[in-house]
Amino acid sequence: MPEMSQATAQRTAPEETPVTSSLYLPPLINPKRQIGSRLFDFDREVAVMAIVNRTPDSFYDQGRTFALDKAVEAALRAVDEGADWVDIGGAPFAPGPPIPVAEELDRVLPVVEAIAARSSVVISVDTFHAEVARRCIEAGAGVVNDTTGLRDPAMAEVVAASEATLVVTHSLAEPRQPHPHPQYDDVAGEIADYLRARVAAAVEAGIPLDRIVIDPGHDLNKNTLHSLEITRRLSEITSIGLPTLAAVSNKDFIGETLNQEKADRLEGSLAAAVICILQGARIIRMHNVAASVSAARMTEAVLGMRAPAYTRHNI
Repeated sequence: MPEMSQATAQRTAPEETPVTSSLYLPPLINPKRQIGSRLFDFDREVAVMAIVNRTPDSFYDQGRTFALDKAVEAALRAVDEGADWVDIGGAPFAPGPPIPVAEELDRVLPVVEAIAARSSVVISVDTFHAEVARRCIEAGAGVVNDTTGLRDPAMAEVVAASEATLVVTHSLAEPRQPHPHPQYDDVAGEIADYLRARVAAAVEAGIPLDRIVIDPGHDLNKNTLHSLEITRRLSEITSIGLPTLAAVSNKDFIGETLNQEKADRLEGSLAAAVICILQGARIIRMHNVAASVSAARMTEAVLGMRAPAYTRHNI
């Protein structure tokens, strides 16, 4: 087993039993989860998922981590900054030409292999192709992050045959296809119903509930008003009882709300992430890892999930 980074070792060190919080957080089904090499207790912690996209046209980094060495370097730097897991993507959700499975594998598999050889961090692969998921699980990925909500029936079979965790995300469009002017009568309620149905399908396919995470899919076939409402009403999603992933980092709903370009959205991203945590999100998918880790740890302490690192002030 590769050595833990110092940041990860500190993150998992035993702490005092924290105080309880008067804020209501929806209860979780099976809050203790073995994900990859890590045991998480989502009653007591929030996981920070770092993002590494090995694509030439990625949403945020615009190809800065497309080269293999840059992608691996970015992933290991995220671990050093305290990331609990790293999400590797090789095919954007956004509309565009289909990316062949072989090409997607060429992009993501070497990154998964390199991280698994050098770190015990949880590795997820952001894919909607079952064959990509299968090969990456064999190489050391512990999570499949499917932004299409199991549109490929073979995906559930691949995950069920492994020990990997599945992230089920709400979206409306077929992979890489546009879906202009999405309409909802009750956006949070419809997303919750969709996620319940897709979770039921995953369980029927043989994936146990303690290996399923849900994601409402901020900005995925949603406009800014939809994504703001999802954030405001996230407790209706987290009340499903499964760990909820909030993927809010630098997204367009933040940029349009604050009139900011991607490079200037850090503060808005952190605010959105904290609002989601306060309503029960237990995983935040973020680009700016160090700042996100600090925000998550501070929110954990306010919620009574963890003790301060030390107490000297007025003691």
